Amino acid sequence: MKELVFHRLLLPTVESHAAAPAVIDGETGRVATFGEHLDRVERLASALRTELGVQPGDRVAVLGQNSLPFMELWHAALLGAAVINPLNIRFSPEELGFVLSDSGTRVCFVDRSFADSIDEIRERAGLETVVLWGDGDVPHDVAYEKLLAAGTPGVPAEPAEDDPAVLMYTGGTTGPPKGVVLDQRAEVLNQYHFAMAVPWVREWPFLIQTPMFHGASMLGIMGAAAFGVPSVVLPGFEPEKVMAAMERHRIGMTVMVPTMINMVLQHPAFDPARLGSLRRLVYGAAPMPTALIERVLGLFPELDLIQGYGMTEAATILTILTGDDHRRGRNFLSSAGRPVPGVELSIQSEDDRPLESGEVGEVCARGGNYMREYWNRADETEAAFRGGWYHSGDMGYRDVDGYLFLVDRAKDMIVTGGENVYSAEVENAIASHLQVAQVAVIGIPDEQWGEAVHAVVVPSPGSTLSAEEVIAHARQTIAGYKVPKSVSFRKEPLPMSAAMKVLKRALRAPFWEGRDRAIN
Repeated sequence: MKELVFHRLLLPTVESHAAAPAVIDGETGRVATFGEHLDRVERLASALRTELGVQPGDRVAVLGQNSLPFMELWHAALLGAAVINPLNIRFSPEELGFVLSDSGTRVCFVDRSFADSIDEIRERAGLETVVLWGDGDVPHDVAYEKLLAAGTPGVPAEPAEDDPAVLMYTGGTTGPPKGVVLDQRAEVLNQYHFAMAVPWVREWPFLIQTPMFHGASMLGIMGAAAFGVPSVVLPGFEPEKVMAAMERHRIGMTVMVPTMINMVLQHPAFDPARLGSLRRLVYGAAPMPTALIERVLGLFPELDLIQGYGMTEAATILTILTGDDHRRGRNFLSSAGRPVPGVELSIQSEDDRPLESGEVGEVCARGGNYMREYWNRADETEAAFRGGWYHSGDMGYRDVDGYLFLVDRAKDMIVTGGENVYSAEVENAIASHLQVAQVAVIGIPDEQWGEAVHAVVVPSPGSTLSAEEVIAHARQTIAGYKVPKSVSFRKEPLPMSAAMKVLKRALRAPFWEGRDRAIN
């Protein structure tokens, strides 16, 4: 029986809750019920075929801020009308051109913010049609609402479970972006995995503030819709607008990365009462400093703080640290949790040998939620899945109870005097200082040790923090060889990717210019 396709998640929910709110514009307040939303999705799916000549399996790109049309495009693709290729809004023109050409995309949907960027590269990228959603006197071929008006209602035929649904390009930190091909089975199965670990509650609206081109938003895009939970969509992350949306719409659940959480708590307009409706806060993408976790739990003792760890290739979640785990405190606060149902983890050595509990190695996993392949990269696909396991590039260990502890990305590990130093551990030690707003730890050249541990710190407003104080604070909790040899301070926030991850390669670049260590 065919089950792991998006039809089997969305359509029963629409049938049962057609008049209930499905998608809400967090700024304008515009509401689409499940019935209205599905009608527009069906018309879009029809128009893609009849007006633009898009067939199932064809790639359709989307470049824009979060919006209701973006959600409609996601759902039309997931219902089998096309393979959605959501574009990173931080990609350079060269990267955009590469992704569009590499994917063979012929149709691109944009909002007014990015129409000029697409127009500049459309010819060399091979684009045939550009569709604009929203208003704006900007280059385009077809208006979104006119396209929908030409479509007819009718559910697209069900795809097969192994039909591709998403082509999502990773950031390209070590070369051109790589396309990750995710099929229906992977995307749908991951939603089941999460729901088994963390059941949805229809009365808790979900706030989408992470970018909709990123896997971090899939709980709002797929999971909320599947289980009848209304999704409130903000164009992007702005602390004041996030707090306003939480108040206005009584948000019960959202996903944020630690940097976003910290920015909300430090905002001048922050008041715990504004987040009073929040029942679940899912975080991931980067380690959360223990001090920040403890502050959140202190402010919101009834809140279920949930960590999700995964990657694009896993569509997206591999492990979960539950709300109960967080309330147990101590070592659990530095764990990424245990595998969701259906996922196996293995910690492996450099020669792909399974390691015992407590031994640090590469985090490897397998399960039905993994990608089919890297697009047009057979060799890299084979290397990633060698031995039947996906090799993540993350370093970590598991304890005797199966909890995963991440220590670093392999590329961010610092080797100083022959000793391995994991930047995340040093960052956690420094972040517990009350005058530290942000910190990133990198390796910089050192004639004696090869690399030296260096901390880049953004102090809290009004702080008089010194390098000596940072070093002394770190020395209280970590071994001497891990303590930063030097500290630099910045007034501006740390450089971030569109997914709110610290761009350590940008921090490393000035130190390694003209030297032979890869800065990526």
